[in-house]
Amino acid sequence: MRFPLLAFTLLALAPILPLHAEESELGRRTPSELGTLVDRVTGRPLTVLTTGPSNDLKNYQTHPQWAADGVHILFRSPDRNPARTPQAYAVNEVTGAITQLTSGSGIETGSLNVARLSNRLYYQRTGPDGRQQLVELELTPLLADSAAGTVKAAASYERVLATLPADFKGAGGFTLDADERTAYFGVRLADGPPREPGKPIPQVPGGIRAVDLATGSYRTVIDTPWLMGHVQANPWVPGEILYCNETGGDAPQRMWLVQADGSGNRPLFAEAPSDWVTHEVFVDRDTVLFNLMGHTPELRLRPTGIQSINLRNREVLPLGQTPRGQGFWHCNGTPDGRWALGDNFDGEVFLINRRTNEIRLISAGHVMKPDHTHPNFSPDGTRILVQSGMLSGGASLDLMLIPVPETAAP
Repeated sequence: MRFPLLAFTLLALAPILPLHAEESELGRRTPSELGTLVDRVTGRPLTVLTTGPSNDLKNYQTHPQWAADGVHILFRSPDRNPARTPQAYAVNEVTGAITQLTSGSGIETGSLNVARLSNRLYYQRTGPDGRQQLVELELTPLLADSAAGTVKAAASYERVLATLPADFKGAGGFTLDADERTAYFGVRLADGPPREPGKPIPQVPGGIRAVDLATGSYRTVIDTPWLMGHVQANPWVPGEILYCNETGGDAPQRMWLVQADGSGNRPLFAEAPSDWVTHEVFVDRDTVLFNLMGHTPELRLRPTGIQSINLRNREVLPLGQTPRGQGFWHCNGTPDGRWALGDNFDGEVFLINRRTNEIRLISAGHVMKPDHTHPNFSPDGTRILVQSGMLSGGASLDLMLIPVPETAAP
């Protein structure tokens, strides 16, 4: 059951009428759920973007969240629409209006790619023949037509760029190159046994495949002897790809960097046996942030916390760790080098001033279930987007914005 929080205000929701099974939900527009509340611990004002019984999830922190128009935040939900199928949505940060961007069955929402150079969305779906398709969606006309109540057929807004091979098995998501001419897909090259509870993910060969967005051509970037994970292209440097050995826990060597032609494959950070590396993310053209886990007493016998590594000279700089609890979990940063952030296992979000090394708790109580907060900075570095179980006590997730404090040290 939802419970009230301090200073919480919310626009009334209009009823949503069910659709007939044969009707498309593309462009379906629902009223604003925009509201505000005050963080009970820090006193910071929070903007609530979504509420209600649906489970609303943001993109992973390795991928963009804001559309190129600077107004819409894209997200996914498995149960927000009348048909209760996984779909992609956009919420207008100013008006709160929510627009459904995809429709039908077979939509793969786990790796939505929001273009930075154009107002487009790239996603996967299962085609009529059962094969995976890469789809390009034009956001500007769809959002405009949805607002005007004049939504057309799907073909007016989207086109299939490529149909992936029949034996395609995704692993690690997909990502857009910096020049947005190529998409890179993580793949699994064999099936393994089911994962046992409490055990690492069974390792099978994996790799990265490239799809040319203009021609649809499909080629190999690299094959690996272990499971592929967290594929992300450098948003500033074309042809540079970061990926990891996905184990669901501590990998012997997690982070790897490779060029789009398969050359230069190397570990990004050479791990010691006692290092537990996780949640790497590009923050500027030359820098990746990652976390050295410190969630056990044994790990705290060595330095832990969020680290910065320079891709060119491999210099590693520590950004800090929380002295209490289990330490940081996910991280992110602004391209100007001023701010970083981290969340922890307790649903708290911390702001790190990279110029002064100050670590400041700015929001708490986000209830790290049914998923983690996965925080991201807005493109201008003034807001932090999280998915939060605060309002539901962990029963479902909502999207919230945390303002970056204006009074923080310069």
